[in-house]
Amino acid sequence: MNLLHALLRILVFPGLLFAVPAAWMVLWIERKAVALLQQRIGPPFGQPFFDFVKLLGKGTPPRPGLDGALMRAWPLVAVSASVGAVGLLPVLPFGAGFSGDLILLLALMEIPPICMIVAGFTSRSLFGEIGSAREAVLLVSYNLVFLLAAVSIAVSQGSFRLEALASAPPTAWRYLGLFAIVLCLPAKLHVNPFSLPNAEQEIYSGPMTEYAGFELALWQLSHGLEWIAGVGLVAALAVPDSAQAWLALAGTLGMGLVLVLLLALVAAGTARLAIDTTVHFYWQCTIVFAVLAISSALLMRLRS
Repeated sequence: MNLLHALLRILVFPGLLFAVPAAWMVLWIERKAVALLQQRIGPPFGQPFFDFVKLLGKGTPPRPGLDGALMRAWPLVAVSASVGAVGLLPVLPFGAGFSGDLILLLALMEIPPICMIVAGFTSRSLFGEIGSAREAVLLVSYNLVFLLAAVSIAVSQGSFRLEALASAPPTAWRYLGLFAIVLCLPAKLHVNPFSLPNAEQEIYSGPMTEYAGFELALWQLSHGLEWIAGVGLVAALAVPDSAQAWLALAGTLGMGLVLVLLLALVAAGTARLAIDTTVHFYWQCTIVFAVLAISSALLMRLRS
């Protein structure tokens, strides 16, 4: 993949120009679906975009010194990492990508939650620190499952290149790993029942309590881009490969929409879990799927 092709993927498609409107659309679909499932009207079309524009027009509290500079830097780093992750998604059979880009994608997907954790502690707010502590515990609890599942898919297909994984024939081991990843998405995207870090009824907005204006708008944009990266990864690997670009794109977008609606259904039908229940769920229940997936993948590689 040459430099021009890489820039087009990051800045145009499936990167910035496509991912930003798609992020607002996904956030609206999720909020609207949850509202309808709970017999509410829900937000009007495009509300996340209007919220973003409104926040751009609001001021931010003065924060002198190093802490202020860091608080302004964390959302920028989170947005940049999210855009980079989306740009790596194997949405179309471009003949692009590079060996090991799955590892880079997983690393970029981990940067926004880490930035959120550090931002909460940088704010020196009690609510921000509580939210960051919860986010750190949540990150540790689901991340082992998420990473093991992704590695098991790569090992079972014999490649860490995203395009090769997307075009390889689907196997039961791949879908087992994808199932484990889907179980981690509610925690990664902070939807019920795993919305502990930003529980407004308990700790206001958690790590985001001290953020406002342009900086808060960037955090919301980063959250939307995380939706695109997480859902897009599952959709791209779950949809069978097609030689026709439009068919591959339609299948990926359709699968992504199904995943968004599924997550909205889970969010609408569940209540927020306590932190110890969440840790118990991921470490003693969900990890079974990841261990089973990677064990099966290694066994298959040994037999081949």
